[in-house]
Amino acid sequence: MFCHGGALTIARFPFLYCRGFKLENKFSVSHSSRVRVSLSTRIKMSASEHADDRLQRISSSIRVIPNFPKPGIMFQDITTLLLDHKAFRDTIDILVERYKDKNITVVAGVEARGFIFGPPIALGIGAKFVPLRKPKKLPGEVISEEYSLEYGTDRMEMHVGAVQPGDRALVVDDLIATGGTLCAALKLLERVGAEVFECACIIELPELKGRDKLKGTPLFILVEAS
Repeated sequence: MFCHGGALTIARFPFLYCRGFKLENKFSVSHSSRVRVSLSTRIKMSASEHADDRLQRISSSIRVIPNFPKPGIMFQDITTLLLDHKAFRDTIDILVERYKDKNITVVAGVEARGFIFGPPIALGIGAKFVPLRKPKKLPGEVISEEYSLEYGTDRMEMHVGAVQPGDRALVVDDLIATGGTLCAALKLLERVGAEVFECACIIELPELKGRDKLKGTPLFILVEAS
């Protein structure tokens, strides 16, 4: 997913975060493991969250890699969040606190980063975890849903029988940009008769209007970048 042009701000902390941000403005980028950008910043949290140190720890633990995977792209690298056990625990704790009493029976993780955050959330709330995978990755019988990319299309697959009619589902990914993958996930779950309670992402890029593709399905985020 690529973000094209415009300013990007995040979480009161002067770091640029995006899975892929095309540099069309003149930013001053350091060569340290953190990429600092001279932009105004702000934080947006769920009304149920209080401003404690957890969000700051999550935000500051994510680094940005310039010119990856190709020149002009700013790549959001969450592996550094995983190296910080406190920040990783904070991320999971906030999401478990939100969903533990919502009667969710299945957590569906979108490949690939949804596989990192989804399983510990599922364990924390007592739900099963179901991976939503790219084509030809699941060994059993699958159902699939096609979705659009910037160039061309892709497909998401789920094992037949993994989700049952009446299951109450939470969809998890690390970031929502254009919303194509989350939209495909919703369609897969709805096709088998599940009720999607909410989608949860660490970061939203609102200027790309990905949430508009969710057609009213609630979206919870920890950080809004704009």
